[in-house]
Amino acid sequence: MKTKLYEASSRGYANYGWLDTHYSFSFADYYNPDRIHFGNLRVLNDDIVQTGSGFGKHPHDNMEIVTVPIYGKLSHKDSMGHEQTIGPDEVQVMSAGTGIFHSEYNNSNEDVNILQLWIFPKTKNTKPTYDQAVFNREEAQGKWQFLVNGEKSPLTINQQARISRVFIEKDEKIEYSLMPGAYGNFLFVIDGAIEVENTTANKRDAIEITQTEKFSVTAKEKTYLLNIEL
Repeated sequence: MKTKLYEASSRGYANYGWLDTHYSFSFADYYNPDRIHFGNLRVLNDDIVQTGSGFGKHPHDNMEIVTVPIYGKLSHKDSMGHEQTIGPDEVQVMSAGTGIFHSEYNNSNEDVNILQLWIFPKTKNTKPTYDQAVFNREEAQGKWQFLVNGEKSPLTINQQARISRVFIEKDEKIEYSLMPGAYGNFLFVIDGAIEVENTTANKRDAIEITQTEKFSVTAKEKTYLLNIEL
């Protein structure tokens, strides 16, 4: 097994006033030739959107877009006619396919923190789709809860990738088995700290895992962890 640490402080950063954001991979004005993508994971942005602001109407095509809210609520509107609000313990997925326009606004009275993932699609120029779902946090206590493309997950994307989360207590250990032929995993520590094969990751750090069929994670403290398998 091979691991690589992405320290939170090493990410790209931008502050646009209304948006405070950190980039795990090259994005916008941030370019790092060593951080273009991980497998089919092209983008993982850690966004804080100020109240009364947001992402205006803009296009996407041929990209699988997954939004995971950490706190606060964001209002979504798209060219397919969807108007929804997403918040903590919810996940939004869009298959942009042949093309979609959408906007995401913080119409609440508090800031919003979201993780936005872009994943290269398995098949290009498909019909655009949108979906979102609510997840029971209790079902993620001490065990993997699949959010996208996994066991019991109501959400799917146009790619062989699984996204899951787990809440683990200090010193608790949890194992994960990869799909046959999977490239690897990108573990993002939303809160807390973990250890994988003597590699320690703290809050908003990430660990890249390759060349293995399974691995185990030990919590160094109470932890909220996002797991992206590609």
